[in-house]
Amino acid sequence: MLKTMNRREVLYSITGGLAAATLGCTGRIYSTEKIKKSRLGIADFSFNIRLRAERTGQMKGNLGDPLNFLDHCHNIGAGGIQMNLGVRDQAYARKIRQKAEEYDMFIEGSVFLPRDKSGVERFDAAVRTAGQAGAGVVRTAIGGRRYEQFDRAEQFRAFAERTGKSLQLAEPVVAEHRIRLAIENHKDWRIDQMLDMLRSISSEYLGVCVDTGNSFALLEDSMAVVEAYAPYAFSVHLKDMALAEYEDGFLLADVPLGRGVLDLPKMIKIFLKANPRINFSLEMATRDPLQVPCLTEKYWATFEDVPGSDLARTLRYVRANASPKQILPKVNHLPMDKLVRIEEANIKQCLAYAKEHLDL
Repeated sequence: MLKTMNRREVLYSITGGLAAATLGCTGRIYSTEKIKKSRLGIADFSFNIRLRAERTGQMKGNLGDPLNFLDHCHNIGAGGIQMNLGVRDQAYARKIRQKAEEYDMFIEGSVFLPRDKSGVERFDAAVRTAGQAGAGVVRTAIGGRRYEQFDRAEQFRAFAERTGKSLQLAEPVVAEHRIRLAIENHKDWRIDQMLDMLRSISSEYLGVCVDTGNSFALLEDSMAVVEAYAPYAFSVHLKDMALAEYEDGFLLADVPLGRGVLDLPKMIKIFLKANPRINFSLEMATRDPLQVPCLTEKYWATFEDVPGSDLARTLRYVRANASPKQILPKVNHLPMDKLVRIEEANIKQCLAYAKEHLDL
């Protein structure tokens, strides 16, 4: 079950809350000087806007450099990082590890799977770098939004076959380095498909990076997702979600922790019971709500075995817990400099909430 919200909790104005942050609010929740470190880490996608602005020259800086990213996350009170560290020489990787140890922060990597044998060498180098930097886990995302990516069931079956081959190539590499590979539920795999894939290879080095919000887009109950994946979980992407209906289905919006419909305390308890040493990383996208067109024919092209009861349950929940559309985040139209400020404010708010209300 997901958390049932009362009207006061649902009627939270994202725009109003962020306006206070971007106007330079000096309250405790936003002040980096007064926030003590959280156990919650930050996945680099949480800074997607700033990273994009720097890559395109719209903003100065180099947050994409792992040492800089580690410094910044430390300065705002995070307990670790999860990011693509790339392929680095041993000296640089050691600097990351030493700095993380100095800050008492965890490191997790993010890697791309080898598509074929020609990609194994680079995958091996990326995993080696992550290990030298102090990561015991590397996360990977295999596909995109399944209902947008594929038009026919056979396309998804071919994708699943390619994925299986990639994992067969990747498993000996992570086993050799003794680093766990965590596959994210990235709006692609439903529970039965993900677990069947893991069981078909059956390796102690293959598991899940459990995203607490993604699978709702696949008509799966988010708490059921956590319960199913917890025994296989190597890492967690912690996020909260707000909902609303639209003509073709429902809207799914990333919102600051505690402002959405997910029962985060219960989820965290389940993860920690299964793996007391698991790391949690914030992955919050600052953007307009995603459209999940579950009432269209294209959406169902790859869901041959999904019962209609899953659709009915999901839509009932959306209707019972929907936020008015006008208070869902609407930020995509804003200038880049303002987007960067809102993104940073969102992240700081999540870190403060995690420490004060989630014991992270």
